[in-house]
Formats: sequence, structure tokens, C-alpha cells
Amino acid sequence: MIRLDERGKECPIPIIEAKKALENAPVGEICEVIVDNEIAVQNLKKMADHKGYSFGVQRKSAQEMIVRISVSGEGSQTVQVDSEDAVSYADCKVSMTEDGIRKGMIAVISSGTMGTGDEKLGKTLMKGFIYALTQQDIMPETVLLYNGGAFLSCQGSDSVQDLKTLEEKGVKILTCGTCLNYYELSEKLEVGTVTNLYEIAEKETAASIIIRP
Repeated sequence: MIRLDERGKECPIPIIEAKKALENAPVGEICEVIVDNEIAVQNLKKMADHKGYSFGVQRKSAQEMIVRISVSGEGSQTVQVDSEDAVSYADCKVSMTEDGIRKGMIAVISSGTMGTGDEKLGKTLMKGFIYALTQQDIMPETVLLYNGGAFLSCQGSDSVQDLKTLEEKGVKILTCGTCLNYYELSEKLEVGTVTNLYEIAEKETAASIIIRP
């Protein structure tokens, strides 16, 4: 049995670590994951359902739930994309490179925060989203960063290392040069290359899937 203690860890870390632990597990292997909140339980259930794994949970207290996921050998073939445009892979002709890059898929990040509301929470969500991108089986061909998103590829950003990981995996990281100049970040770019508005427009109009966190 595989045992993981994910208490105190922010989303998406419990899901990613459970997924990694089960990737090469034999049929019948059980992964026991201890978490401390109901949202983590539901997220693990969604992952198990998506993969075709069996799922169970024992709620010992409000701060301790033991999730048990078992490899059933009936993996799901459904692929989902969470984005504002909610475009499904079933509606697109999938073109993949050998390293898992989805041609025509781009992630557009125009802010240092994810969603509207509390800024601190928004920054935490964006950091988690970019990290989650590094863990996907299918990754975007390009990440476009502009306006407030330009800060994420520059010195001092908590997301620089994750963006470097994406770049190492073959994802193009492009940051708007006008934005770098405006925010006086031209000398602080840490990952990827500088792009321009023409290329940004070209990439977006040619994209088959656009992800906007």
C-alpha cells in the first residue's frame, strides 16, 4: 500500500502527488492519502473518476480524512480542459508532439492573480495553476504573458522556476516586450523570450484552444 500524508498542503499538490504515486502502480494497488479538508477529498475523487480508479473515504474528524484510491485497470480516456472558453478535446482535432505538447493550445496569462476577489488568494491560485501546468500529461504549446502577467516571468516571481520547467519540457514562454518596458522589467526577465503585440495577436488568432486562468 502507498501512503501519503498531504495535510497542510495547498491545491493542487495532494492531487499531483497522488497521481504520481499511482502512475506506475500495478492493478489492485491502493494509495492511502490523508488530507485535512473536504475540498481535497472531492478533488481526489475527481482525479480517481477521471482515471477510472476506485475510490473510498473514511472521515475520522473534520481535520482528518483518509482517502483510498485503488488502481482498477480501467483507465478513463476522457480528456478535459478547464478554461473560460470550456473547449472540449472532443470538438478539436488533436495534434500532439512526442513530448506531450498539444499543438495549437496556448495559455494566456494577463495578470499576476487568478480570478477576482482577494489579491493574496489570487496570487496563491495563479502560482498553483502554473505549477499544475508543469504536471499535466498534455501541455500547451505556448504560454503568453502580458500586462500584469509579465511579472511572473521576471526576477522575484515565485513562478519563475515552474515556467523554466515548462520551457525545459518544450513549452514556449513569451512575455510582452511593451509590458516589460512599461513596468521597467526589461532587465529582469528570467525565463523565455520577449514577444510583441503582432506575434501575440498571431498566436491567439491561430490557436485551437486558449486557456485563460
